[in-house]
Amino acid sequence: MRSMRTRLFAILILITGLVWLSAVAWIFHSTGAQLERVLDARLMEAARMVNSMVTRRALGGGGDAVVPPVGMETHEAYNRQLSCQIWSLEGTLLSQSEGAPEARLSEHAEGFSNTVINGETWRVYTVDNPEAGVRVMVGDRVYFRDHLVNSVIFGVLLPALLILPVLAGLIWLSVGRGLMPLSRIAGELSMRPASDLHPIDAGGAASELQPVVKSLNALFRRVSDARERERDFIAFAAHELRTPVAGLKTQAQIALASQEPAIRQKALSQIVAGVDRTGRLVRQLLDIASLESGAAPTAEGRFNAGQMLKSVTDDLAAHGGGAVVIDPALHTLQLTMPAELFRLAARNLIENALHHSPEGAKVACGVSEGEGEVAVWIRDEGPGIPDEELARVTERFFRGRFRSAVGSGLGLSIVETALDHAGARLELRNGEKGGLFAAIVIPADRARVTAAAA
Repeated sequence: MRSMRTRLFAILILITGLVWLSAVAWIFHSTGAQLERVLDARLMEAARMVNSMVTRRALGGGGDAVVPPVGMETHEAYNRQLSCQIWSLEGTLLSQSEGAPEARLSEHAEGFSNTVINGETWRVYTVDNPEAGVRVMVGDRVYFRDHLVNSVIFGVLLPALLILPVLAGLIWLSVGRGLMPLSRIAGELSMRPASDLHPIDAGGAASELQPVVKSLNALFRRVSDARERERDFIAFAAHELRTPVAGLKTQAQIALASQEPAIRQKALSQIVAGVDRTGRLVRQLLDIASLESGAAPTAEGRFNAGQMLKSVTDDLAAHGGGAVVIDPALHTLQLTMPAELFRLAARNLIENALHHSPEGAKVACGVSEGEGEVAVWIRDEGPGIPDEELARVTERFFRGRFRSAVGSGLGLSIVETALDHAGARLELRNGEKGGLFAAIVIPADRARVTAAAA
C-alpha cells in the first residue's frame, strides 16, 4: 500500500507536470507565432528598403531605372538566410544578392508566398515597383526560420526544464513536513499501551487534522466507557452468580446429609428453583452481551403484536408462568420493527410483571394511542416501584427497595437496550391503584391497525 506522502507527491507532481506541459505548449505556440511575425516583418522591411533604393535611383536618373547590385550584410551564421532578387516586370532577372538561388524566388504577385526551390521551402515577400518597372523579392529558407524559432523556444524552456527536479525535491520535502503532525500522532499512538485511552493533545495539529484527532478522542472516550461498563458488568455478574451457586451447593449438601425424606425433598425443590433462577440470570446475561455486541437481529419486519405476545406468554406458561390477559385489540395491531427485539423486550416485561405480582393475580397486556405514538403496555398487580427509584430501575443489577428473590436487576435494563436498538422506548409509571405500568412506545408511522386476526 502506498503511503500518503507518496500519494500526495504523485498527485502534486502530476498536476505540476500538466501545468508545465500546458505552459510549454502555450509558449511554443505563442513564441513561434511571434517569431514568425517578426521574421515576416524583417522580410517586408528588407524588400521595402531595396525597393526604396531602386525608386530613388530611377527618379534621380531621369530615365530608365539603374538597378544597383544588391548587397545584404548579414551575420555570418545567417549569411545564406536572407536572399534578394530584382526582376523586371517583363520577367528578366536584373540583380540578386550573393547566395540567392538561380531560380525565381516567387511566381506570385505582391505579398507573402511560399516557394519550393531545389527541394527547399522559401518564405518570400514580393514588392512591385511600377515607377521603376521592377519587382523586388526578398526571401529566406523556412528551415533556417524553424531552426531559429526552435532555438529561441529551447532557450526559454531550458531553465524551466532544469528546475523540474529541484521543484520535485521541494514538493517531496514540503509534503513530508506537512505530514509531520500526522506522523507525530501516529508515533504517539504506537508507543501507548493498550490500557492508555487518554485523549490526544490536538494543540499542535493542523486544522485539517483537528476532526481526525477529535474523532479519535471521542472513540477513546467511548472505548473507555465501554471498558468501564464491561468491568462493572463482569463484577456484578460474578457477584450475582456467586450467590445462587453457593445456595445450590448448600442445598445439595443438605440433601446429601439428611436422612429425612421431607428435608431432602425440600432441599431438592430449592435446588430446582435455584437452577431456574440461575438459568434466567444466565439467559439475561447472554441477552445483554448479544445486544451490546451487535449480534442481536435488527432487521425490520412486519408482525402482529397480539400473536407475538401470545407466543411469549405460551412460552412462559410452559415454564410455570402465571396468567396473562391479552387485549383483543392487540391482534389488530401490525408493527414494523425488529421482531426479535420486540419479543425480547416483551418477554422480560411480562416475566418481570409475573414475578412481582402476588399469587393468583393477573398480568394485563393492552394498547393505547397517543399523539404520534402507539404504546403496547403491560400492567401488573404488584407493589410497583417507589417514585424515587423509577429513574434508576433500568440500571444493571439495580434491584431497588422491593427486591424479589428471583430477580437479578437485569430485566428492565435489557428491555431499555433492546428498544433503543429497535427505535422505540420504554415508559414506566406506577398505576393509580397499585402495580406497575410498563409501556413499549413505538412511533405511529411504524404501527398500523388492521382487521381482527382470525
